[in-house]
Amino acid sequence: MTGYSGYGSASSWAVDLLFTGSLFLLLFIMGLSFGLDKEAILKLKQTGLRILIIPFTVAIGSILGGLVGGLILRLDLFASMAATAGFGWYTLAGPMVGQLFGAEWGAMGFAVNFIRELLTIVTVTWMAKVGKYAPIASGGATTMDTTLPAIVRYSGSDVLVAAFSSGFTLSLLAPFCIVAISTLGRLLFSVICL
Repeated sequence: MTGYSGYGSASSWAVDLLFTGSLFLLLFIMGLSFGLDKEAILKLKQTGLRILIIPFTVAIGSILGGLVGGLILRLDLFASMAATAGFGWYTLAGPMVGQLFGAEWGAMGFAVNFIRELLTIVTVTWMAKVGKYAPIASGGATTMDTTLPAIVRYSGSDVLVAAFSSGFTLSLLAPFCIVAISTLGRLLFSVICL
């Protein structure tokens, strides 16, 4: 009944608070670890804007993956690209894609991005053996929070800066990319229909 009334139960509120608090604690600990690591700060200063190569490459690859998937499965190409433009942020991609393309695509946006995060967590040990930056590409926006500890554990602490900055950048890009893809799709559709 609580799902229909709009009010959650006390236990769901407590679970939500515990989950959110744990996530903030995780980010605080990672931030503290980064702040105390003088080599990491020096490395970030030396890297400069090159640190953005990873997230922009991941963004382009994710969107192109949505395009290829849409072509192979004969789906709406713009909806397919928008779903993958969540970059693993399923709580954003699902509702946004659903709002722009309909409920079915919202479910697809949620599922695609949830599976992306789940596969990153499950395969991080194997991906780290392939290349220490591979889990960063796979994790997308989640490398800033939920997949960060696993990536650092299996790829090494020297990827902390790259992983966090990639996740942060992709988290900033995701809403803009989803809306831009939707707008481009509508614009092209209106031009074609003229």
